[in-house]
Amino acid sequence: MRWQGQALDADDGALPGLERSGLVRSVQTPEFEGVTFHEVLCKSALNKVPGESDLPFDWTINPMRGCSHACRYCFARSTHEYLDLDAGSDFDTQIVVKTNVAAVLRKELARRSWRQEHVALGTNTDPYQRAEGRYRLMPGIIAALTDSRTPFSILTKGTLLRRDLPLLTLAAQQVSVGIGVSLAIHDPDLQKSIEPGTPSPKARLELIRAITDAGLPCNVMVAPVIPYLTDSTSHLDGLLAAIADAGATGVTAFPMHLRASTRGWFLSWLAEQHPALVKRYRLLYGRGAYVAPGYSAWLKGRVGPLIAEHGLGGRSEHRSTEAHARSSRPVRVPERELTLF
Repeated sequence: MRWQGQALDADDGALPGLERSGLVRSVQTPEFEGVTFHEVLCKSALNKVPGESDLPFDWTINPMRGCSHACRYCFARSTHEYLDLDAGSDFDTQIVVKTNVAAVLRKELARRSWRQEHVALGTNTDPYQRAEGRYRLMPGIIAALTDSRTPFSILTKGTLLRRDLPLLTLAAQQVSVGIGVSLAIHDPDLQKSIEPGTPSPKARLELIRAITDAGLPCNVMVAPVIPYLTDSTSHLDGLLAAIADAGATGVTAFPMHLRASTRGWFLSWLAEQHPALVKRYRLLYGRGAYVAPGYSAWLKGRVGPLIAEHGLGGRSEHRSTEAHARSSRPVRVPERELTLF
C-alpha cells in the first residue's frame, strides 16, 4: 500500500483534538481518494456502558472513529466534534484508526477482573467500513474475544464481514455470537444518494445469505425508516420480502431520528434533493430529534403486519438490535465513549 503525506504538520491547526489523543501519523492513499486516516495508539479498547443506559450489553469496542459510509442520517456524527472535527464532511473523510486495538483488547480481556460480559461492535461507527480491508483490525478483535470466551455481537453495513465468516463460525462454536446487518433502503438510487459509501442493497442481501448459509443467525436492522422516502407499503414490503428471501432470522425497524449536528447535515441534503419535504420534516420533528409519537405509532402499525407476513418476527439474536427495538431509538453512545481512550 503506497501511503502519501505520512506526517501531520504540528501547526496544521485543524486537528487539535487528535493532537491530544496519541496521534502517530496521518496518511492518504490513492485507493481512498479524499480520505485521510489518522492512526492512533489507543490506551484502552473496551468502553464501559453506563448502567443507566438500560442497554442489553455492558461493553463496546470502536476500532475506528468516523465512517466512510457517509450516511447522511448517521447518529454518531456529533462524536467527531469531540476531536475538534466537524460532523459533516470531516466525519466522512477524516477516519481515526486505532491500529493497536486488538493487542490492547487482548491484554484487557486477560485481566483477572474480566467477567466475560457481552461486548458489542458497531454501536458507533461501522467496524467493517472500507478501511477495514486495509487495516484488518477485526480478525484480531474476534480472536481475542473468542480466546477469552467473551460473547459478542456485530452490527454492520459492510460486506467485508464475509471475509471473516470462517472466524465467526469458529467463534460461535465457543461463545455466543450475534450478527446484524443494517439494510433500510431497497431503492439503489436512493441508497446511493443518502448512503454513498455503503455497499449496494443487493450486496448486503448477498451478505445476509452468506451469513445464514454459514449457519449463523442474522437479524436485519431495517432502520432508520426515513419518513416520506422509505416508509411506503410498497417499499417496506419489497424490502422485507427480499430480506426474508435472503434467509434473515429477524428484523428490527424504527423511524429515523436527527439528534444534534446530524439534523442540520441531513436537512441540508433534504433541501437539495427533496425540497418539497422540508416543511413536512419541520412539522414532523418540530424542534426535537425524534418524530412525533403519532408517526411512530403509525409506522409500527404499518411495518408490524409486514414483518409478520414475511416470517421475520422471530426474536433478535443481536443484542444491539434488541436495544434498538426496545427503545425505538438508535443505541445511545455514552459520553465517556466519545473520547478516543
